[in-house]
Amino acid sequence: MLKIVGIRRGTQYSPNHIGNDSAIFNLVAEHLMKSGYEIAEYLEQDFLEASSFDAEIIFNMVRDKKSVKKLQQLEDEGMLVINSGYGIENCTREKMTRLLVSNHIPHPHSIIVDTNKPLSVESEKICSSCWIKRGDFHAIHREDVSYARNIEETESILNEYAMRGIQTAVINEHLVGDLIKFYGVAGTGFFYWFYPEEHSHSKFGWEVINGKAVGNKFDVSYLKEICNQAAKILNIYIYGGDCVVDSKGNIKIIDFNDWPSFAPCRTEAAYYIAKCVDTQIKEKTGLLTTEQINNAG
Repeated sequence: MLKIVGIRRGTQYSPNHIGNDSAIFNLVAEHLMKSGYEIAEYLEQDFLEASSFDAEIIFNMVRDKKSVKKLQQLEDEGMLVINSGYGIENCTREKMTRLLVSNHIPHPHSIIVDTNKPLSVESEKICSSCWIKRGDFHAIHREDVSYARNIEETESILNEYAMRGIQTAVINEHLVGDLIKFYGVAGTGFFYWFYPEEHSHSKFGWEVINGKAVGNKFDVSYLKEICNQAAKILNIYIYGGDCVVDSKGNIKIIDFNDWPSFAPCRTEAAYYIAKCVDTQIKEKTGLLTTEQINNAG
């Protein structure tokens, strides 16, 4: 029986979703055990304190910066890590924005600013209606993502970030349209999307800014395609995020996360997440043929 390490997300990194994050981890672990794996579970803090592991494979939901760096070190030493520590780091706001924009993934007009410096004249143009997000990390507190209606509110929020020690911020233009949340598992064919108000699904209540969806028509296959492209660019397999669809059906991704809660589709998603982990393990250990790897999705 092959032993693998599973690391739960620290509760401080599951704002308003502690139960949901725990539930998806539990279901994935159950599927993997049914597939014949022995799982050594760690809380994120215990993982940080551990000096060695009796396994060469890790599946994880970590978010702590120290945890991510430790995952990266273990990857560099040859361990298989899903999602990659490098991929988790890529999903922090500033890095995510740079990677998605530079690789031409549909994205709102965005700028990255130093919170300790005045906005340039060019920067002010985006600030009549915009979203301000801490650049160095994921959103943990409601104040880590804020909507600003004008330049004065933007400057006030940036000053608050600076006082909190947040040195950079990403400013996205506000997009008018239907807000859609999505989940996917790259390489498996699994993809799920929904309007958040239909499931009363929210982390901090930001969805009210866009209002109730009106059902703008869009190409779901195209959304799935660009999401899987984004996952590949960011170096993650298990993902979720948000996009906005305008009245003409244009789609722009506004957020992309490593291993979210999958709450509205947890039961089905857990099977495919475990399948993804299993496929990566068998590829690493040489138990899959090239043909099987190519047909895994």
